[in-house]
Formats: sequence, structure tokens, C-alpha cells
Amino acid sequence: MRKTIVFLTILMSITYTSAQETGEDDLGAWYMYFGTNRITDKLSIHSEAQFRFYEVANTFNQLLLRTGLNYHLTENAIATIGYGYINTDGTFADIPGEENSNEHRIFEQFILKNEVGKVKFEHRYRLEQRFISTQADDFTEHRARYRLQLTYPFNEKWFINVYDEVFINLQEPIFGQNRLYGAIGYNVKSNFSIQFGYLKNHFTGINFDRLQLGIIYNTDFRKKE
Repeated sequence: MRKTIVFLTILMSITYTSAQETGEDDLGAWYMYFGTNRITDKLSIHSEAQFRFYEVANTFNQLLLRTGLNYHLTENAIATIGYGYINTDGTFADIPGEENSNEHRIFEQFILKNEVGKVKFEHRYRLEQRFISTQADDFTEHRARYRLQLTYPFNEKWFINVYDEVFINLQEPIFGQNRLYGAIGYNVKSNFSIQFGYLKNHFTGINFDRLQLGIIYNTDFRKKE
């Protein structure tokens, strides 16, 4: 009996340590900037930077830089082609001499917007071609993403924002991840807003809880008449 108790104690300790090493039990954070920079009535440039951490303010996880050229078919329909650079530390543990993976990503995107009453809907469809380099190998992956986002304004300043996004790999395994998000936002100016929210990031067999602080700042370089 004593041997059984000792074995179970060791097993539980190993399991707990393994869970800790993934960062699953830690509350992490994503700090994000997004911008739409209008250059003509039909064209704009997307700009984006994200800093992701396994914990709220330390233990680096990922740097994501993304840009793209938007074509505004209408105010409610936008097509985009773009590029992203992603540097990822895939392990929670701080390993001396560890090399991060690097990814160069091309993406194609289409956004449709509509309103039902005061609720604003946004449907985002995205295809990604991912060129990934690690210490062990270089490889290419493809995936599709769909995000449904709802925004409800309380007044001119305050609003809530929620979305769910599913990631589907175009190779095995088919399911990539799912992101469920909710936030409260504040419009500082007509082109500048801040959001503070919570993200539940679900992968097969593992979940991450992330706080999010997002800044959205849009610019307009069109000539004023």
C-alpha cells in the first residue's frame, strides 16, 4: 500500500510539472496594436504588431508582425493580401541557448460587415501559407480561418466586443485551434480605441487563458478637398 501511495505521489508530481512546463496553468497576456491606414478611397494598408507572453508581463512566447494591402470593394466588404513574420518560443521553460522558430506567412483575407439593430457583425475569412523554420527542420503548412465578431456600442464611447475564431489545417491534424474572446472597449477618438479583454485559446488537449490589451489606431492619408 505504501509503495502504491509513493508511486501515485511521484506520478502526480510528474504530471503537475509537465503541465507547468507548458504554461497552461499560468495567466498570460497579449499586447496588440492594429491599424488601417487609408491611402485612397479603395486602398489602405493594414499594420499590426503583437507581443505575446506565457505570463502577464514576462516569459516570452511570440512576436507577430503583420501587414497587408486592403482593397475596399465597399465600406462593408474588404479584400486583403498580406505578409506576416512570427518568432515563437514554443516552450514555457527558459532554456539556455534555446533557438526560437521563425515563420514567414502569406495570407489572403476577405471581410464582410453588416448590422442588425445596434449590433455590428464582422465575418473574416482567411487563408494562410506558412513557411516555418525550426532547429530540426524547415516545412510548409496551410490553414483556413473563420472569425465571427460582434460589437455592441453602449454609447459613443463604450462598447463590448466578442468573437469566436476556428483554425482548420489543410493537412493533418485537421483541427488547429479555437479562440473565444470577450472585451470591453473605449473610443478615445473616432480613429483611436482601446480594448481590454480575455481570450480562451483551445488546442487539442490543452487550453491557454490570456488577457488582452489592444490598441486600434487608424490613419487617413487621402488628400483633403
